[in-house]
Amino acid sequence: MPPAPFATPRAPNGMPLANFGDRLLALLLDSLILGGFSLILAIPVFLGVFWVIASAPTSEGGGSAGPSVLLIVLIELGFFLGVVVLQYVYHVEMFGKTGVTWGKRAMKIRPIRLDRPDVPLDRGVLAKRWATQSLVGIVVPFFSWIDGLWQLWDKPNQQCLHDKAAGTIVVKVG
Repeated sequence: MPPAPFATPRAPNGMPLANFGDRLLALLLDSLILGGFSLILAIPVFLGVFWVIASAPTSEGGGSAGPSVLLIVLIELGFFLGVVVLQYVYHVEMFGKTGVTWGKRAMKIRPIRLDRPDVPLDRGVLAKRWATQSLVGIVVPFFSWIDGLWQLWDKPNQQCLHDKAAGTIVVKVG
């Protein structure tokens, strides 16, 4: 007998699957948290760029000879890599210690393995989820949108592309 049209979709282990709204709010909360930490990282970057510009030698005509563009690019590249490392630590290392990110905890959702729901996610699975979601999203235009919306038409497990890559599903807990 087919499931009722408005029944809550369930994971193979019987837990209810997280819906699109819960996952989106968890992503937004996690993004706000990471944005706050990135802002803290941005302060020394801003000061470094300001220092490079302020200490640039001036020409005899009174105009600026210009800051070292290479130094500014290196400072900004360091900031970009710092943010990527921060995302990795938050989504993989911290997640591995606590079992969820702060946004997922607030929305009471948790990713689990599709094939073995009772086995905790290890660093490899978490890194695969993160790399597919974040690193591919940096390189491929609109991938983040496609990845996040994929769950709306993926049946029966409502997986995003990063879930498919890592073999996970997201369930509602509590």
